[in-house]
Amino acid sequence: QVQLVESGGGLVPTGGSLRLSCAASGQTFSSYTVGWFRQAPGKEREFVAGITWNRILTNYAESVKGRFTISRDNAKNMVALQMNSLKPEDTAVYYCASGPRMTLTGGSPSYWGQGTQVTVSS
Repeated sequence: QVQLVESGGGLVPTGGSLRLSCAASGQTFSSYTVGWFRQAPGKEREFVAGITWNRILTNYAESVKGRFTISRDNAKNMVALQMNSLKPEDTAVYYCASGPRMTLTGGSPSYWGQGTQVTVSS
C-alpha cells in the first residue's frame, strides 16, 4: 500500500511559479512510475506530467510543456512538480498518483493523493 500527500499549492499571479511536492509512504513507491494530474472546476481530471521510477523518462501534457518540470528523489520518497510561467488556465486541484501498473501517459494509477489547490490570478 502506498499513501500520497501533496503540498505546495497556493495563490499566485499570472506568470508566477509554484513547486508542488508529493510525499509517499511505502517501500515500493520508488519502483513505480508517478504522475501529476489536475482537475479544474467543471472539467474532467487530466494528466499533467509523469516520470518513471529511474527518472530516465518523463512525459508532459502539451499544455504544460516547457513550463512544468517533474522530478523525483527516491531516497526521500518525494516527487515534485515545478510550475513556471503559470496561467489562469492552470488553476485546478493538483493530484499525484502512482501504482505498479501506472504508465508514463497517466494510465492505470492505483494510488491517489488528496490533492492541493493551485489558483492563478489574472
